[in-house]
Amino acid sequence: MPELNTSVRENAPSKTPETPLTHDVEHAADGKGALHRVAPRSVEPRKHGWGSRLRSYFIFDPLIWTYTVVLGFTSIPASWFGNRERILHNFARVWTKCIMATILSPVKVTGLDKIDTSKTYVYAVTHASALDIPVLYANLPFQFRIVFKKELLSYPLIGGHLKRSGQVCINQQTPTRSIADIRSAVKSLKAGMPLVIFPEGGRTPDGEIKPFLPGAFYLAIKAQVDIVPVALVGTFELLPMNTYHIKSRPLEMRVGEPISTAGYGAREMEQLSAKVKKAMEDLYYS
Repeated sequence: MPELNTSVRENAPSKTPETPLTHDVEHAADGKGALHRVAPRSVEPRKHGWGSRLRSYFIFDPLIWTYTVVLGFTSIPASWFGNRERILHNFARVWTKCIMATILSPVKVTGLDKIDTSKTYVYAVTHASALDIPVLYANLPFQFRIVFKKELLSYPLIGGHLKRSGQVCINQQTPTRSIADIRSAVKSLKAGMPLVIFPEGGRTPDGEIKPFLPGAFYLAIKAQVDIVPVALVGTFELLPMNTYHIKSRPLEMRVGEPISTAGYGAREMEQLSAKVKKAMEDLYYS
């Protein structure tokens, strides 16, 4: 159950636009007269005052911590009986469904019905919030594994669950130390286990899609599986970095068409990365 508790306390007034989900695309000047796309936001602002804060701090957040502790501890002995990784994935789904029901943020899923989910893909997902993980677990109807940062292993319950459930740990500072995990992930992909990656390497601080990490799609190329772009829209406004204030709102999970890795090698990785990034931006800003 990765990255839900990675937020830190709210120590400054949020600059997050207090607006609900929309499909409009806005543009902003970059100071040189050029225009660039910015994160989707609504024409009609939605206010989240003290009532929203109190509801989040005294209802949402305590309940989420309770789900995490209770299900985290329960999953340990439960995983001793049967297929450990499958059992832990099911626990994670229960955990995330409880969270999504609690925070009153319905998710509209589009495009998933247009791909064959029985096939193995690498799902490349935008990353704007600690609640991206619950959105994915609650709405992807199959088992998958997630590539996560080594730093998450230090979190109680979270780190233990990540290790036991077969998620893929990558040391972003020194990737060469993750060779064994990378080989295991490639083997898992070839065996038919879908993989979720966040190619930006971490959460965006401003709601915009950031440059991808070098080698983000190495696993997909190595295993020769197609990449499915996924955009999570509204999660930045729901819970950005550096706050525990959950601002309930409708969300969207937009799934694009698979992008083939056939013919791509290490030398063409940058070209593939640019192609996937454009697809993700088209989904996110549309």
